[in-house]
Amino acid sequence: MFDLTLSFDNGPDLEVTPRVLDILAERGIKSTFFVIGEKLADPALRRLAERAHAEGHWIGNHTYTHSVPLGRQTDPDSADNEIARTQSVIGDLADNRRWFRPFGGGGKLDDGLLKPSVVAHLCHEKYSCVLWNSIPRDWEDPDGWVDRALKQCRAQAWSLVVLHDLPTGAMRHLESFLDRAAEAGARLHQEFPPACVPIRSGEIALPIASYVSTIEEGIDQ
Repeated sequence: MFDLTLSFDNGPDLEVTPRVLDILAERGIKSTFFVIGEKLADPALRRLAERAHAEGHWIGNHTYTHSVPLGRQTDPDSADNEIARTQSVIGDLADNRRWFRPFGGGGKLDDGLLKPSVVAHLCHEKYSCVLWNSIPRDWEDPDGWVDRALKQCRAQAWSLVVLHDLPTGAMRHLESFLDRAAEAGARLHQEFPPACVPIRSGEIALPIASYVSTIEEGIDQ
């Protein structure tokens, strides 16, 4: 048996997100969708986020462009351009804990995630920074990720799995993953494992130095 929290990054998508929502609704599963701000600027895509919110899922901030990890950006205005801008688009869909997930550049948990000015923004604006401990790489292995995800889940007490509601074909296997996880005794949660939330409502709750770059802002690299 193991505990399991599902999250979906990089959406919404007009074709994939509705099907993911249907599957979760059929099983009574609540999740979090970490959305890309520039996608939510499209009214049709925002309506999908509104549907997810109405069905009890949390809407999280996953930067505006998802282009360069924040810890690798020299722009001193990264926090405003990537985080605050997205939060403005999310608007009243936001949970009061203001969930934010940094872009990891392929799921890396390293000092590319954040930089000092971003940490300062997250703390000042009382965000909760959500990381992860299970990356089955569904975006690059759309037909083989389920076995990898289950292996990761069985290896730890509580997994926060990152999936993607994107048109890669990977979500065709979401039902199979959920079936097999249930057979293995998975206990589903919407809450996140505490070890994956180092900043909570603006307070640094766990060591974050390994996630924060020392990049000199305003200087081209």
